[in-house]
Amino acid sequence: MLTRGESRPALKSLRRPARRHLVLSASADLRRLVPVAFLLLLAVAVAAPGLLTSADPLAADPLNALAPPSGTRWFGTDHLGRDVLARVLHGARHSISIGVAATALAVTAGVLLGLAAGLAPKWLDEALARSLDVLSTLPELLLALLVVAIIGPGTGNVIFAIAIAQIPNYARVIRAQTFVVRHSGYVEQAVTFGRSRLAIIAGHVLPNVLGPIPVLATIGLGQAVIASSGLSFLGMGPQPPAAEWGAMLSEARNYLRVAWWEALFPGLAITLTVVCLTVVGRRLQRRFEGRTP
Repeated sequence: MLTRGESRPALKSLRRPARRHLVLSASADLRRLVPVAFLLLLAVAVAAPGLLTSADPLAADPLNALAPPSGTRWFGTDHLGRDVLARVLHGARHSISIGVAATALAVTAGVLLGLAAGLAPKWLDEALARSLDVLSTLPELLLALLVVAIIGPGTGNVIFAIAIAQIPNYARVIRAQTFVVRHSGYVEQAVTFGRSRLAIIAGHVLPNVLGPIPVLATIGLGQAVIASSGLSFLGMGPQPPAAEWGAMLSEARNYLRVAWWEALFPGLAITLTVVCLTVVGRRLQRRFEGRTP
């Protein structure tokens, strides 16, 4: 039995693990909420940037060019006197829209190719699989750059190029999933009951091979944002004066010594977007695989 003098240290020693557990739990909750909160803010910037800023991203003010961050202009101004905060918020629409469109196109084409490879005769499957392997050997940005160099610059061509570069990621996963599903018991039972091939694909194969796609698409969206910003930085995406993160970085590179903020904030926007999408995607992956998030 503890004496009166020993009771307080004993109680303190019992409280320490409880406090530590609460701190760790709060920290884990914060790590979960911050990426989601940032992505929600990004969604608002894409849908209605006017709710977050009233400044015109294209309005030039030469008298206030290269003004540092201040209470009135939180991110400062660029070399033409345009508000950097407004350009970053409005630029989210270009950068994210290109990434979403490219990812949607890549997912659609990848699912169709993966299903075709997984259900086709062996010779056709081998031909498609080898083609996908060849495309996978090239870095995505390099492959997208090659496609843009062939078909020309422009927002639509950038979307198409990024989609081409990402198709193998989805097609290979769908192909592997299709091989598993096509030999499952419920598919063989549907064949025995005389259901048509199209009905089996639409009702049994397709719904059961799409499980990993939301996870891959979330991570792939971040990669698409990097690729779109990289191509825009090289002058192949939306053209000035459009506010796009990669184009903003390209314009700011000549002013790094005198106006670091002009490049810092669009660079941070790209980095935080990709990091948050990756974190959310990895969390979805752990849940999909049955692991603790």
